[in-house]
Amino acid sequence: MNRASKSFSAYELLYVVGIIAISFSSIFIKWSSAEPSVIGMYRLYLTVLIMLPLAWKYKQELLYHTARQLLLLLASGVMLALHFLFWMSSLKHTTVASSTIFLALEPVLVMLGSYFIFKTKANKMMLLGMGIAMIGTVIIGSSDLALSKEALYGDFLSILGTIAVALHMLIGKQLRSSTSAFAYNFLVFAIAATTLAVYNLIQGYRFTGYSSHEWGIFLLLAIVPTLFGHYLFNWLLKYMNATAVSMSVLGEPVIASLLAWALLKEALTGWQLGAGIVILFGVWLFMRHGKE
Repeated sequence: MNRASKSFSAYELLYVVGIIAISFSSIFIKWSSAEPSVIGMYRLYLTVLIMLPLAWKYKQELLYHTARQLLLLLASGVMLALHFLFWMSSLKHTTVASSTIFLALEPVLVMLGSYFIFKTKANKMMLLGMGIAMIGTVIIGSSDLALSKEALYGDFLSILGTIAVALHMLIGKQLRSSTSAFAYNFLVFAIAATTLAVYNLIQGYRFTGYSSHEWGIFLLLAIVPTLFGHYLFNWLLKYMNATAVSMSVLGEPVIASLLAWALLKEALTGWQLGAGIVILFGVWLFMRHGKE
């Protein structure tokens, strides 16, 4: 096996780790009774706090930026904040499967954006893998989509969150070409957390008085889906196609639905299990042919 093959295998392994990590996000959020924007704020602030000891090593990158870089960093952070706000809120109104199904739209939006911004084209095998994965994603959520007003509102919030994270991904692709993963994530997480803090202040949500159970959930969200999920995917943006990285969300409904069935007692049908296999195959096919 040559060096390139070994390198790509390492990317694949990290990619799978990231998918598993982000799948725990919806479970932790369901376990919390705090406002979604408060959950997102402390999730990101705690992540920044964990990263802080290494900040001195990257002080040059953290302190010095062009006006264009600052604007892009601000835009990326705000988009990430909006993603957390909308998507976390959707979980309060609908099931895990129903909420995560709309994340399947992200690769489509990222691919379109990559085509117009970076002139990145998808080959036939990538399109085939995306199509297979999206078909499976539609199946896995179809049996769980309730046509109530509250569920439809949750679906709408999930779609808004997907649009926001697609924009965040595209902006990140531009910044990661000249910025290290640590500096990019540290600044974007801090900007997103502060954006949510301002929102919470305007809404009058309390910042203190949470139980140890809630703080434990905030910390778990910071470590598992944020550091081992979002941070990892932002790092992979420099080495993989942006659309390929965004395809990770198609694996999330599979694992998240299984976790919801095991930990939250949410129903999981045979159709959903079968569709999960289809999604994983589509993600694998796309990933194999999506390396830049």
